[in-house]
Amino acid sequence: MKIKDNIVLITGGASGIGRIMGRMALQKGAKALVIWDINEKNIEETVASHSAFGTVKAYKVDVSSYETVKEAYDRTCADFGKVDIIIQCAGVVTSNKTFNDNTVRDIDLTMKINTIAPMYVGLVALNDMIARDSGQIVTIASAAGMLSLPKMSVYAASKWGVIGWSDSVRIELERMKSHVQITTVAPYFINTGMFDGVRSRIFPILDPERTSRKIIAATEKGKIFRGIPFAFHFIRTLQGLLPIKGIDLIFGDFCGIYSVMDHYTGRK
Repeated sequence: MKIKDNIVLITGGASGIGRIMGRMALQKGAKALVIWDINEKNIEETVASHSAFGTVKAYKVDVSSYETVKEAYDRTCADFGKVDIIIQCAGVVTSNKTFNDNTVRDIDLTMKINTIAPMYVGLVALNDMIARDSGQIVTIASAAGMLSLPKMSVYAASKWGVIGWSDSVRIELERMKSHVQITTVAPYFINTGMFDGVRSRIFPILDPERTSRKIIAATEKGKIFRGIPFAFHFIRTLQGLLPIKGIDLIFGDFCGIYSVMDHYTGRK
């Protein structure tokens, strides 16, 4: 779905690639950019910087609360009439602890933000889009949603979950003969600060600007699924062809992906 002349809503839009894609959406001619974020300081800075490129409105939204999401969506629609494109960027990673050292808060927060929140947003927005027979929801998952990764088991679970949800909704809409589009994006680690300390032996940490451009391009082309880098599209193929220990050998030992979180510090 083309961004030009459409209303674009980005959750987690005041930091990281959400902030970058908001700027790009305005530069591409979006009718307006709507930002949902929890961080008031980041919201103020983003609105100030992005206003030079077009119409921007921001709301402080805790996407882990269904009532807050519903209220924010109703206010957004009251202000703009409709939302054409939703890009779901809000995400969190709590630590590099092995699962047995996680707390209940670690589990609840990760699952609520990374898995349940996109469902809440979809729940409040999809019926409007279906009624109009137009719209697009883009969900930023992770390559961790396709690989089992030690020291981020809860994060991986949350991204496996959101990939399953997003693609299942796509199939439902296709069977309804709806023109509403669903795009699922699974990038590798992105250099936004969220994964500070990650060390990757074979695959380079992704550049935020380039990654944002690729996601915007996938959005406008109506891609069903976009792995970044493109080689990650072959993960499922390898999983289907090789025994589990073969996958462990390739990704864990040769590529070193099973040790990428050993020196993780995260955003302070």
